[in-house]
Amino acid sequence: MRWHKRLLVAGVTGVLALTASACAGGQVRGAGGTPKPAESSGSSQPAASPAAQANDSTFVYVPNLDVVTDWDPATSYSNEIVAMQNIYEGLTRYNSQEKKAEPRLATEWTSADGGKEWTFKLRQGVKFHSGAPLDAEAAKKAIERTIEKKGGAAYIWDAVKTIDAVDASTLKFTLKYATPLDLVASSGYAAYIYDVNAVDKDGKSDAGTGPYTIDSWQKGKETELTLKAYDGYWGGWKPEQYRKVAYRVTPEITTAWQLLQKGEVNFVQRLNPQLFQQAGTTPNVQTSASPSFQNLLVLFNTAGGPTKDVRVRQALQYAIDYDGLVAALKGSGQKANGLVPQGLLGHANDMEPKQDLAKAQALLAEAGYGPDNAELKLTMTYAQGDDDQKLLVTLLSSALKSMNVTLQAKPMTWSAQWDLGKKQGQDIFVMYWYPDYPDAYSWFVNVFKSADKPQFNLSYLKDSAIDAEIDALPQLTATDQLKADQAYKDLQKKIIQDRAAVAVPYVQTYQRALTSDVEGYVDNPAYPNVVFFYDLKKRAS
Repeated sequence: MRWHKRLLVAGVTGVLALTASACAGGQVRGAGGTPKPAESSGSSQPAASPAAQANDSTFVYVPNLDVVTDWDPATSYSNEIVAMQNIYEGLTRYNSQEKKAEPRLATEWTSADGGKEWTFKLRQGVKFHSGAPLDAEAAKKAIERTIEKKGGAAYIWDAVKTIDAVDASTLKFTLKYATPLDLVASSGYAAYIYDVNAVDKDGKSDAGTGPYTIDSWQKGKETELTLKAYDGYWGGWKPEQYRKVAYRVTPEITTAWQLLQKGEVNFVQRLNPQLFQQAGTTPNVQTSASPSFQNLLVLFNTAGGPTKDVRVRQALQYAIDYDGLVAALKGSGQKANGLVPQGLLGHANDMEPKQDLAKAQALLAEAGYGPDNAELKLTMTYAQGDDDQKLLVTLLSSALKSMNVTLQAKPMTWSAQWDLGKKQGQDIFVMYWYPDYPDAYSWFVNVFKSADKPQFNLSYLKDSAIDAEIDALPQLTATDQLKADQAYKDLQKKIIQDRAAVAVPYVQTYQRALTSDVEGYVDNPAYPNVVFFYDLKKRAS
């Protein structure tokens, strides 16, 4: 899970992932390229059966890490996405099947001035959980507070110059540069609309507009968080929908699987390949497998140590057994093709990595390493408890040993690994990444743009030409998707092939297990590990 976007993200195998296709682009266009409003939609609630029975059961979700690290909807950037996406809503929500943003708190929108002006019409009759009505002024204040807090994923609004509440139901954005704001508004983080007057001094707020509110929160307890239905939800309620939700923290996958078999829990976010295969033939259990937008990044220190030499970095890329790794994942991952996962604008079809030990050894020899030279020692950090990353370490260590290279790999908790990484304390840093909103921009601006104080740029790449190309991506995406697609592909070749800052072995496949009485579950990679409980119903017995 992105548990911790990086805690989940860069953190645990079973954890998470992120996003959908930016192919739908920036402007909502009709025939001939003329901007038009997005189609309005009413409630997304499940259709009721003629004689639906009241559902008084609690839907129990089993995460493997603590659920909440930050309650503030402005700065939240971690595990709590699985709850907050049910408590809060944005102007839009990304539909990963249709590959476009769809109405949420906005029912329609238009763009003008080449993607530098966006106007959203708000849904009528919506109330915050605080009881205050949602209007354009309230939405404006929420987004402005998020921007001002400068936390989490607030960067998604960097293009915004001004926000105007034209009238009670009309929100107008004027941008500094063209950006696909309908996609930005569907971000998994920092796009929440909330009642700013109901946020307490610690940032805690239950004043969203979503279908659920906080019932109880007990930090550190097994059942850490429970939610309850918000009776005043604009979408209304049907009898068979789940009105109660609980998050039961269960670190061990085998324990979670046992609880699911007993019917004590309803949803396990990730099983290992063996248990997932078993789940497929287990009575009263159903499985779901779908591609994600979360990939594994093997970042090489470009700023110091032995990996400062590009030949050493290229040798490491060739030493990874990509096919062996994916085969061992047994369906829980597929080989990557560049940085951008399939389904997003900028995905390349000609960058599939291949192991070549002869090339690896030749490059090391050029750099002064190898069997006839002094031993090369490289330090590597990866996620503690992540069997997939551990497998990568095992395979890479074995391949390098024959070349007189010793890989000193250390499993660490995410917080410790990240702290060390920000100090440039390793040669190789392994983590997961997924985008904050359904666009490939996140990989480039967060992970590969120059930074004086590294946050997620843990290859420490500094290249002003690459930076300039990264800065041009949002406007290209909003105004010329063909050029944007090519720009993403060119950038990937520069970062992966020319600079050898990263290797990308695989993209995760989500493997879920649910009780068989749950209907309506659809995985949306734009919101990693989120279950939208409102869309579910319990099958009548």
